[in-house]
Amino acid sequence: MDVSTDVPEGFQIINSYGPGVFRVSSVLWTCCIIITPERTVEWPISSFENLQIKELEPVLCSSPVIEILLIGTGENMERVPSSLKEYGRKYGVGIDSMDTGAACRTYNVLLSEGRRVAAALMVL
Repeated sequence: MDVSTDVPEGFQIINSYGPGVFRVSSVLWTCCIIITPERTVEWPISSFENLQIKELEPVLCSSPVIEILLIGTGENMERVPSSLKEYGRKYGVGIDSMDTGAACRTYNVLLSEGRRVAAALMVL
């Protein structure tokens, strides 16, 4: 699905996503990814159930600071554990989860509004 929006040049934008693939700033990714306005990296996670704070620390401690972290949980929406949300609050980061498609679209909208957003996205 094409989800492009108007974003300032030089920022990482999700152009499209589909089963097993993301196109971010015209680069194809066939793995789980973490995307910030400045860069996209592989996210080595096997399932949402295995999600631990250490897998998100690079985002939570990033510079410039991220204010919102979206977690795309795959085809279905899963709830982020309270302990993880509390940990994010310690760093001033709001953490929210949604299915991966919704996280891709929300990331682009927030980025186009000038928000400091990141997304940790599991493949569909």
